[in-house]
Amino acid sequence: MTPPTSRTWARRGSTPVIRVRGRSQRRFSIAALCCYKPGERSRLIYRPRRHTDHKGGGRKSFAWTEYRDLLIAAHQQLDGPIVLICDNLNVHKDRRMRAFIDAQDWITAYHLPPYAPDLNPVEGIWSVLRRTSQANTSFTDPDHLIRRLRHGLRQIQYRSDIIDGCLTGTGLTLTTPRLQGQ
Repeated sequence: MTPPTSRTWARRGSTPVIRVRGRSQRRFSIAALCCYKPGERSRLIYRPRRHTDHKGGGRKSFAWTEYRDLLIAAHQQLDGPIVLICDNLNVHKDRRMRAFIDAQDWITAYHLPPYAPDLNPVEGIWSVLRRTSQANTSFTDPDHLIRRLRHGLRQIQYRSDIIDGCLTGTGLTLTTPRLQGQ
């Protein structure tokens, strides 16, 4: 991950240059859900994962089982049905994932249209994360990066107004006909 720069300075007439050591071959993934339940504060539920064997032919991203486990954990934390709006990542459309969702009566799933990141509230979370806890930071090692990611995501978790802003920024309605009567 190249360090995002939010603000820097240099002497007048000289362009600031940020030097970054060679690119790491390590790989991290984060899966997240922005959750809204009427009458309660918005929540962010996430799972980071460090891929240790991605160069040796191992997975370079989350498997469908890890997304399934995240949905189960969210269902237990929220204690209610889930309306899942997911992007068109190939794992989200996997036949096993679809079969799991179809077998659960507590999940209603909708897929966003292709190339519509403006409708995905999690993209707003990534933007906030890069502009706050990740900005102007050069990571010393992979552990430093994952610590900063966890710290930044934890800060966002405690600020439900940020999550509300990301949900509102999509322009999607936060109520569904199925849940309004409850």
